[in-house]
Amino acid sequence: MGSEENGTEIQIQNPTHTQTQQHSNPNNIASPEIHANTSNNQIEITSHYGGDDAESDRHVTLVVHPHSLLPMPVPPQSFKSNENDAVSSNDSNFSVGSFLRQRSSHLSAAIVKRVSSLRQSMEEKTNDDEEENLEVTEFSLSGVKVTVTPKPEEEKETSFKGRISFFSKSNCRDCTAVRRFFKEKGIRYVEINVDVFGERERELRERTGSGSVPQIFFNEKLIGGLVALNSLRNSGEFDRRVAEIVAGKVAGGDSPAPPVYGFDYVEEERADEMVGVVRVLRLRLPIQDRLRRMKMVKNCFQGNELVEALLQNFHCARNEAVEIGKQLSKKHFIHHVFGENDFEEGNHLYRFLEHEPFIPRCFNFHGTTNDSEPKPADSIFVRLTKIMSAILESYASDDRQHVDYEAISRSEEFRRYVNLTQDLQRVNLLELSENEKLAFFLNLYNAMVIHAVISVGCPEGAIDRRSFFSDFQYLVGGHPYSLNMIKNGILRCNRRSPYSLVKPFSTGDKRLEVALIKLNPLLHFGLCNGTKSSPNVRFFTPHRVVDELRGAAREFFENHGIEVDLEKRTVYLTRIFKW
Repeated sequence: MGSEENGTEIQIQNPTHTQTQQHSNPNNIASPEIHANTSNNQIEITSHYGGDDAESDRHVTLVVHPHSLLPMPVPPQSFKSNENDAVSSNDSNFSVGSFLRQRSSHLSAAIVKRVSSLRQSMEEKTNDDEEENLEVTEFSLSGVKVTVTPKPEEEKETSFKGRISFFSKSNCRDCTAVRRFFKEKGIRYVEINVDVFGERERELRERTGSGSVPQIFFNEKLIGGLVALNSLRNSGEFDRRVAEIVAGKVAGGDSPAPPVYGFDYVEEERADEMVGVVRVLRLRLPIQDRLRRMKMVKNCFQGNELVEALLQNFHCARNEAVEIGKQLSKKHFIHHVFGENDFEEGNHLYRFLEHEPFIPRCFNFHGTTNDSEPKPADSIFVRLTKIMSAILESYASDDRQHVDYEAISRSEEFRRYVNLTQDLQRVNLLELSENEKLAFFLNLYNAMVIHAVISVGCPEGAIDRRSFFSDFQYLVGGHPYSLNMIKNGILRCNRRSPYSLVKPFSTGDKRLEVALIKLNPLLHFGLCNGTKSSPNVRFFTPHRVVDELRGAAREFFENHGIEVDLEKRTVYLTRIFKW
């Protein structure tokens, strides 16, 4: 490979064109040489035919011109060959933005150069006086003070050949104690929460003979629960057992296997009885945009068209077809575009749930409507609460003030939670009691905040906060719910939010049927906004939600919610009290 001054020339020779290759190439196969000359954009291919004598050595040259439609090769725009390439005031492409970027880069380079020189001088000073051990080094720039603090060495976790694992359940005090003990010891462990991984509960009973937790295993050997762990710790036997695992054999197939990401526990679900009708109607109905009330309504159909499609495809009576339409509306397969009625025959406009304009903002809708028979709201509530409690126990600090959102986003528990939220699409919320609705929407709000922080990020400004609390939505019971709608529309009994002129739900909105009748002001202490100043994230139970809210308020006061200045005889409160 070489280059010339009159134009860059790249020569690539076949390494097989050597004397040793000639012995393995008796047929004198051509050995090509490729010359790429960038000065005239030509490629020259030269083929040599070797032989025993000089007369047989000849070559054929083929010049390949580049295609006329191919772009001319140019150097990358991000690299500049000399200083003359910088933007000047006479350049036609000059802009204020480029000038500011140039000045910013020069300023950054100057700061880096200054810091490097200071760092070098400090290193020389340290070499001259090695006896002085300065834990913190400080130096000052113009208007900037930089403090360099040595980073403490983190404790390394013990490397295991074997495996320590234990079965657990959500909101279990003994399981929390076992988890805390392993973390304090710096021991890696595998936790199998049977509330999240329901398919492992049968394995728990087969291995231990009961369903009680926690149950700790060293490889395939059962140790027992918290009492057995305390006995090992007090007798000093625990350290010996751990040393055996560290130096022992690798965990085999008989030990409890860690949960695998991406494999769901398939529960027995039966399809909705109306699914067959809905699938036929999705194919037969003329879904199109129509003009109504001086506005264009997209992806809709008329009520009489649905009735005619039912008559033609299912051979039922007209009154039966109308009744089927009402059932489809009740089960949230279809909705009136203006929310005026459930279903009536005529020229009223309806649309399928998946065609609603708010669907793109619903983060629990993944392409298609969940056509399974809707599960009871209380069972979904229990399942959702257990999964989110397990997530906090594994990826949040004990005081719930620090949450590892990045680890949550990669966890199997969060993946299963996201799949579980699809069951909320057509759930019947009217079957919940007042306390059940209070606990349900408190937990849903806190779970949605965690999901929103992972999906769209934590809001930084006023505009981001408005988008965060208004645009991130779930499809629940056939209707969209944002964080603002849950807080002000449901929990605060459809009251205006601060600095707002309108209520979340207007007259005739179906979601008013779900809103709470009585307001509990302590609900603000149960809602976490994902910020440091907000109350700690927690999840509530229906039968104790009122007492748990009082406990959340008391915990908020004890931590950072109130400040008393005795000298000024003043009590400082947070904005939550104003809300």
